Amino acid sequence: MAKQLIKGNEAIVKSAILAGCRAYYGYPITPASEIAEAAALYMPRAGGVFVQAESEVSAVNMLYGAASAGVRAMSASSGPGISLMQEGISYLAGAELPCVIADITRGGPGLGNIAPEQSDYNQVVKGGGHGCYRMLVLAPASCQEMADLTALAFDLADAYRNPVMVMADGFIGQMMEPVEFAAQAHPPGSQPWAVEGNRETRLNLASSIHLEPDRLEEHIRHLEQKYLRAQREAVRCEHYETGDAEIVLVGYGIVARILKAVVDEARAEGIKAGLLRPITLFPFPSAQLRALARQASVFLTVEMSTGQMVEDVRLALEGRKPVEFYGRCGGNAPSAAEVLQVVREVARRSTPVLIPGAIAKTEVCHG
Repeated sequence: MAKQLIKGNEAIVKSAILAGCRAYYGYPITPASEIAEAAALYMPRAGGVFVQAESEVSAVNMLYGAASAGVRAMSASSGPGISLMQEGISYLAGAELPCVIADITRGGPGLGNIAPEQSDYNQVVKGGGHGCYRMLVLAPASCQEMADLTALAFDLADAYRNPVMVMADGFIGQMMEPVEFAAQAHPPGSQPWAVEGNRETRLNLASSIHLEPDRLEEHIRHLEQKYLRAQREAVRCEHYETGDAEIVLVGYGIVARILKAVVDEARAEGIKAGLLRPITLFPFPSAQLRALARQASVFLTVEMSTGQMVEDVRLALEGRKPVEFYGRCGGNAPSAAEVLQVVREVARRSTPVLIPGAIAKTEVCHG
């Protein structure tokens, strides 16, 4: 299929339809509004349903109903709207209902501004709603990945019967790049556990309420095992020039693209830098980071926030190596020149301790 020059936000919708999504419920919010606009345009043409809800709270509960019926369904929003959806997301996870939600992150807290940021990490990756649940979270770094990871999100949602979030910053949502879509569409189909209104499935009513403490604990343990399985099977990340890296940069989304330029410039100056880019923010590539700690001297996490993912990097490394942090916020992105200066300073302070062992120059890890 020929490539299309398309916005990242629109790529999400076209990919969702090809993945068999036939229901979209949402409320417009900058910088995610084009997702609702594209869904309103394309979803009816594919025989699907588009509803502009009166609020994000309504949208997420409509999503609950569609998922209960076994329909591949999705929504999208940005920071304040995702906050309003958190209770409904907890209900979806508790009822084990698969769906996909896109978060095109903007500056906060409060209304903040409409510029790109990565400050939704904690509420998305850590489970912003109540209770013991997790969402699987995918972080695209290009318009092509907006399409590819949206399709993957629907498959993961069904595989784990769980909400999956595609979290992109406003840059990725708003930029235009060539995108090649899947050649064949995924046919929409019903699920064996779905409510269909007949005698055979009438008891499949999806619910997250378990009044007895022992029964609720059993259910939570079941969810926990599912998330542990995802940590074994669903991890995805990209290695760039990490084979002999003494300084390993860690970043996702648009920041990771900036960091690739930093790595190239640092190596031109004789600094052995590399990049680990998490593609899944949950499950997090902890084992891959620990493997790099056998050779690297120091890790530098770079984010468009005051530091949220950096906590997971430190937890993953378990004190094996020092972790530095550099961040910009308020809708500002770190420049390659800024980060390169930080890398130079880190390199001057660090004493490299290398242990033989090579990782390919550019490698995407799955599981």
